[in-house]
Amino acid sequence: MKKLIYCFLGLSLLLFIAVAAGGYWGYQQIQNLAQQPIHAETDQLLTIERGTTGKKLGEFLQQQGLVKDTTFFPFLLRLQPKLSAVKAGTYSLNGVTNLRELLLLLNSGKEAQFSIRFGEGETFKQVLSSLRSAAHLRHTLQGESQSDIASQLQTALPELKETAKLEGWIYPDTYHYTVNSSDNELLQRAIARMVQALDKAWQGRADNLPLKNAYEMLILASIVEKETALDSERAQVAGVFVNRLKRGMRLQTDPTVIYGMGDNYNGNIRRKDLDEKTPYNTYQIDGLPPTPIAMPSEASLQAVAHPAATTALYFVADGSGGHKFSNTLAEHNQAVQQYLKWLRTQKNGN
Repeated sequence: MKKLIYCFLGLSLLLFIAVAAGGYWGYQQIQNLAQQPIHAETDQLLTIERGTTGKKLGEFLQQQGLVKDTTFFPFLLRLQPKLSAVKAGTYSLNGVTNLRELLLLLNSGKEAQFSIRFGEGETFKQVLSSLRSAAHLRHTLQGESQSDIASQLQTALPELKETAKLEGWIYPDTYHYTVNSSDNELLQRAIARMVQALDKAWQGRADNLPLKNAYEMLILASIVEKETALDSERAQVAGVFVNRLKRGMRLQTDPTVIYGMGDNYNGNIRRKDLDEKTPYNTYQIDGLPPTPIAMPSEASLQAVAHPAATTALYFVADGSGGHKFSNTLAEHNQAVQQYLKWLRTQKNGN
């Protein structure tokens, strides 16, 4: 009898050891799975659809060639439930080295981010070109005119009112987005920021500006933006234009002529271009052109809101990246001759 008892106890002990060993082996397999390397390509993206969890997620990762064996995948999620709350989205696999890191990423909801830059002084045509070449962006504005796009955006941004052109309304900056964001959504964000910046500049403007409304401020700021890239000069340039407007003098600024020429501009402005009357040729029209000619920076908006207290009425490039400001036409003509002399020197290589 004792022998039978001893035999039973021995078998039970062996079974317990086997079960324990099997459990430990299984536990080790799960831990090894969590550390299994991820085989991802450079800049590879992974899109997780809604409802992809548990066994389906493991099978999907294996189908994508990211992991080799997912036999113990459901057990991994049970053992570490914080890895199981996977969120739908598109993720970048850059920097992910193993399965645990991948699951932490999918649980974080931190989708892959992309960016697009709208530069200061760019035109709406350039903005559309950037949007249409942006990666992973949903394109809804193909082949549509500015007036078509403006009418769509007026519902979301009533500040645009009856604006037929979106020129100048895009706030220049870098914008981040996720996969399947739309170009329409990006434009709404950029326009909303410009509306806010313009309202701030208009509400805080100096007294006695020769501007009827905030839109005229936007127009003048776009001209300032195209005339100088130097922050130190913006207020001076704005001051010259404000002085000319107050005196009823034409602005006579080349960037407006160039804008009015459109695709006919080839890098040079000829005398006949200056003489041609277009809605944007400020050598031929009084006051401001009908719309902005580019996207002004917030610095240019503030320069127009607070122009320099100057008596200058003219300015011309000085050859060093800045401008020479003059009070009289005689001084200006002399500065022009100096600039032309500098240009000839540069052309001759002296």
